[in-house]
Amino acid sequence: MSTSDHTAPAPAPASFAVSVADVPDSELEAEELDPAQIVSGTPVVTGKVLWEAEDGSQIRGIWQITPGVVTDTEANELFVVVGGRATIEVEGGATLEVGPGSACVLREGDRTTWTVHETLRKAYHISY
Repeated sequence: MSTSDHTAPAPAPASFAVSVADVPDSELEAEELDPAQIVSGTPVVTGKVLWEAEDGSQIRGIWQITPGVVTDTEANELFVVVGGRATIEVEGGATLEVGPGSACVLREGDRTTWTVHETLRKAYHISY
C-alpha cells in the first residue's frame, strides 16, 4: 500500500538499523484509509516513516494493516514482510502470496486488491 499523506520525521542519520518486528504498535501512527477502498472487514492501517528524502522522492518506513480486504493503486515500492500474511491480486497480473520474509515489488500504477489474512507488517521503500 502506498501512503500519499505523510509528514517528514526529524532528519535521521544516513545509516541506521531498526528491528521492524519489535517496534511497538503504540509507536505506529494511524493512517487514513479511504472507505471506498474497503471491500470487506474493518481493516486499520498504521505506520511510521523512518526516513524521507528532502525532496520527497523517496520514503522508507514501517506499515501495518489488520485483516480485511482493500483495494489500492500502488506507488513504485519494494517491501519485505516481517509479520502476518496476505494475498495481493494485481489487476491484469499475478496473484502474490506474501508472509514473513517475502520481498515484493509493486509497480507505480498497479491496481491491487489486498486480502489480509493476518495482521501484516512490512518494511518498505517507495520511490515517487
